[in-house]
Amino acid sequence: MISRPPPLLYADSESSSDALYFGRISVPDPFIAFGLRGRRHAVVSALEFARVKGNSEFDVVHSLEPYLEKAKTTWRGRAVGTAEVILLIAREYRQRAFTVPADFPAGVYARLRKLGLSLQIAKGALFPQREVKGPDEAAAIREGNRCSAAGIAAAERMLRKSRAKGGRLHYRDSVLTSERLQTEIEMACLAAGAVSSNTIAAGGDQACDPHHRGSGPLRPNELIITDVFPRVGATGYFGDMTRTFLRGRASDGQRELVAAVRAAQLAALKKIRAGVDGRAVHEKVVEVFESRGFKTATGPRGSTGFFHGTGHGVGLAIHEPPRMNRTADIVLKMGSVVTVEPGLYYPGLGACRIEDVVQVTAGAPRMLSSYPYDWELR
Repeated sequence: MISRPPPLLYADSESSSDALYFGRISVPDPFIAFGLRGRRHAVVSALEFARVKGNSEFDVVHSLEPYLEKAKTTWRGRAVGTAEVILLIAREYRQRAFTVPADFPAGVYARLRKLGLSLQIAKGALFPQREVKGPDEAAAIREGNRCSAAGIAAAERMLRKSRAKGGRLHYRDSVLTSERLQTEIEMACLAAGAVSSNTIAAGGDQACDPHHRGSGPLRPNELIITDVFPRVGATGYFGDMTRTFLRGRASDGQRELVAAVRAAQLAALKKIRAGVDGRAVHEKVVEVFESRGFKTATGPRGSTGFFHGTGHGVGLAIHEPPRMNRTADIVLKMGSVVTVEPGLYYPGLGACRIEDVVQVTAGAPRMLSSYPYDWELR
């Protein structure tokens, strides 16, 4: 295997999971980080220097300001910035090339190339080793799912206490809306130690669009999807769980729909193990749905049935490798962590998605999430 140049990053750790992984510290503004001869380097301002030096996993922490002053002297009369600092450091360490992630800032990339530094864009992940999670990472993801479960439990309690009135659910004498349920979920996650953003609490036909967050009144006897993916403040790792509820009495069609989704999830769980192709897991879910009469179709108003992937990796990013879908061509590795989230979506009947997180082993996957599957709340 041909080795590639060492990694170079310019990003904040709030938006870049690579930056957070590399240094294991939260830095809210973009900063320079690079690897060199087995050591991790960071270049930060005086505002962050002491904290990063004392609390990160960087081996060497450089002060930004002296490099900026040197850049002003080196390129007199010209505006200087991040690219010039990176070039000075590269010269100092006699490093002529770096590997950058696909989302490296285009302006900095272009400037560095013009200055003569060789940059190679990573094919795939900048840190492929992120795909396999160690025991501490698995524990952090389990904690994220504990927070997810706290949010889902809050939603279930609110739904159980709601009452039908005039074709709408009411909670404490006011209409229960998706927005109110989302707030209740997010407050519970925050109390548990995580921040849940863009939480999904969608009912009826809105839930038939898998990423519709939900808005307006919730109704009795309709399926309601709650998808909760909070990030734990202490570690930066995500949880990701989905449960579907119905307050009232389900129809036979709704029961068949939910039963099919749960059966598909169980079939996928039996298929997942190290060495299995992600596409094969997805195809098993499709097989279960089709055997139960739930077909997938695409028309002028969109798709119905099962039209998304079975799962994705989760960790410091909510979506990361590996994938389990119809185009996946990746073998599941021992220790990788994936969601398992089959779903069915039919406007007029409703939608159901059930999602858990597991770690891949040589045998049955290790569950990293836990919440009951009771869904019909009478």
